[in-house]
Amino acid sequence: MLEFQGCFSIYPSDGSAVQLDQNQPEAENIRTNPTRMQTTVSSKPFKFILFALGLFLLIWPFLDTQFRDLENNFTGLLCLPLSIGVGSLIVAFTVGGLWQRSGFWFVLAMVGQTISLQLVNAGWQLRYQHYRPFEQIIQNTAGILSIAFFVIQAMLVLIGLRSSLAGIIVWCGRNLRTWQLLLIASFFIISTTTVSHSIAVYIQEWAFAVFIQALSLATIVLAALTIPQGSIIGVSRLLSGLFGGLGPDSDAEPGPPDRFTLSIAAFVTILAAILCIYSYERHPHVTDEIAYLTQARFFAAGALTMPAPPVPDGFEVYLMNIKGDNWYAAPPPGWPIMLALGTLVGLPWLVNPFLAGINVLLTYVLLRELYPRSFARISIFLLALSSWYVFLGMSFMTHMFSLTCALVAAIGVAWSRRDGKVMWAGFGGLALGMMSLVRPLEAVAMAGLLGLWAIGLGGKRLKLTGIAGLVLGSIVVGGLGLAYNAALTGNPFEFPINVYTDEHFGKNSNAYGFGPDRGMGWEHDPYPGHSPIDALVNTNLNVSSLNTELFGWSTGSFLLVAAGVCLGRLRRRDYLMIAVIAVIYVLHFFYYFSGGPDFAARYWFLMVVPLVVIAAKGITMLAAKLDEQHEGGGLRVYIAVLAMCLMSVFIFIPWRAIDKYHNFRGMRPDIRYLADVYKFDRSLVLIQGNRDPDYASAAIYNPINLRANVPVYAWDRDPGTRKKLLTVYADRPLWIVRSPSLTQRGYEVIAGPMTAQDLLIEGE
Repeated sequence: MLEFQGCFSIYPSDGSAVQLDQNQPEAENIRTNPTRMQTTVSSKPFKFILFALGLFLLIWPFLDTQFRDLENNFTGLLCLPLSIGVGSLIVAFTVGGLWQRSGFWFVLAMVGQTISLQLVNAGWQLRYQHYRPFEQIIQNTAGILSIAFFVIQAMLVLIGLRSSLAGIIVWCGRNLRTWQLLLIASFFIISTTTVSHSIAVYIQEWAFAVFIQALSLATIVLAALTIPQGSIIGVSRLLSGLFGGLGPDSDAEPGPPDRFTLSIAAFVTILAAILCIYSYERHPHVTDEIAYLTQARFFAAGALTMPAPPVPDGFEVYLMNIKGDNWYAAPPPGWPIMLALGTLVGLPWLVNPFLAGINVLLTYVLLRELYPRSFARISIFLLALSSWYVFLGMSFMTHMFSLTCALVAAIGVAWSRRDGKVMWAGFGGLALGMMSLVRPLEAVAMAGLLGLWAIGLGGKRLKLTGIAGLVLGSIVVGGLGLAYNAALTGNPFEFPINVYTDEHFGKNSNAYGFGPDRGMGWEHDPYPGHSPIDALVNTNLNVSSLNTELFGWSTGSFLLVAAGVCLGRLRRRDYLMIAVIAVIYVLHFFYYFSGGPDFAARYWFLMVVPLVVIAAKGITMLAAKLDEQHEGGGLRVYIAVLAMCLMSVFIFIPWRAIDKYHNFRGMRPDIRYLADVYKFDRSLVLIQGNRDPDYASAAIYNPINLRANVPVYAWDRDPGTRKKLLTVYADRPLWIVRSPSLTQRGYEVIAGPMTAQDLLIEGE
């Protein structure tokens, strides 16, 4: 074991009298240490068995139907044998060597995370993530074995930490004040659990979640502590090659994206695109996305609106509104304009993955204006491996483009501050104006923050011409939004989205601020209306989901964020990041909805860059403090973070992609495949089931001209609506499709082709 002596003084404690010299040839090491030779020889059969087991476990689950559901789709259980298989390979490669203890602890942490995920109720349903109740877990053998695993893991960890725990406590006492310890503990503990209707259930889940998270943290700490000291130099060279110098606190170094940054950007684009293809299936899974894509197709066709559907009740889709003879989408136009570019080339699904890569480059450029190069590299590395970031990059949601606009606006102000050129401030203003066409409330937040930054709060003041350029650019593009409002609602200050919600959900249902009339009656809205209590519940919902989703770490995502706030002196640039987090939080405190369980705290997405920056600061400051006590101690922090990132990429992200986002909310692309199999051609296809998600999933495949000579999908809402549809489309063959809410599987063709007259006679 590696022990603490005094304060992070690490020395071997396995009782061996012989220390291997890393500079000696292997033969000399074996000669001077016969035990090493015996271990190497005797471990060969064990290595072979582990290697064979690992390969078997990597292949077997793809062939065994117990890892698939009734529709032959993989389930989240698939990740368990895969993680054990990878763990077996790691142990096979490290057993008998210097890394065997560190490898063991890493594998234990990895398998422990995978098992803990199997105890989570998440899934494709619209709900927040919770651990299953303990009494439910122990009802079957798998649950009992899971609890037994955690008990054994806890015993091993306690044994492993027996000689190090006192040193850790001493180090914390010397380097952290009481309020800092309490703040870090609060971040670590409170954020673990989402509120429940029952206080007793919440407390029980909270205790279990804290136990799992603390156990994982302790296991990762042991993996870091047992890294062989002789390997530290080699690891240091590797990390320095990746990130450059690892100093925690130096001046900014402005500069363009380098090869490392381009590689990270390419990685996140490819990862998000792969997830969009295989998990999201290039199909919208949130009903908002239906409106965005439909609106994008309107714009790509050169129109703001389209003729109203011939039978409005048969084509009703959330956020699509009808005014007179016009049919239009209610959301702001900024994001659909960007989606329209992808629509024109037939690749709308690739827009967000592309923007995810662009935003990595923009983040790097912005951070180079504030932080040293190595720090910017660490930050974008964390950003690209953030499961929150990657999954929003997979989606058709607005948030990634809103972040693009925010980053361009901030870079424009930063460049104008540095060289005094008005042009950059003008570009920043244009981006801020575009942001107002994407997510207006977030644009208000960024306008306030950048306005204060421009007039000198937190840095050098812009020239008056630069401030004028920022304001003018914002007005030029933002003014287009007022013109758009006027074209659709007749009032430049009346947003189409509010017209829609007032009409369908009640007056002020989407209004800002507190009030009993706020809200649309959704089941995941905590209480009717909006009050400070609702806002606090929303805070918990978002904080607990971010603790899971920000990095996908089994230790929780907020521990290093808290360390970034508490360790070391906060500089002006750090306060800028904290200000963004605070403003986004406060503004959304007064909005009735948290954003729901779709893509974690998506309404807070502008926090993602500041959060990864503060986490990066926590990593570098913790590493620096450990280096002060023991040479190479800081590198163990970086290795531990890399290990957690690997666990997220190879365990959490695949599990989340399979367990939650495949067929998320019951939205499925089956109609796309049925149209090919049954050759719908110029038919009317009646979809039986609910509007959301059943008809919505089919409606996205409608032409924007509902008289076009292609399949038209209509909602078989009720007999009256069906009769009108059959009359209007009497010249088309008819098909009837039963939806997943009725089949409890996928979409199924139950009748067709037939004529309208056949169906009318049958209805009589």
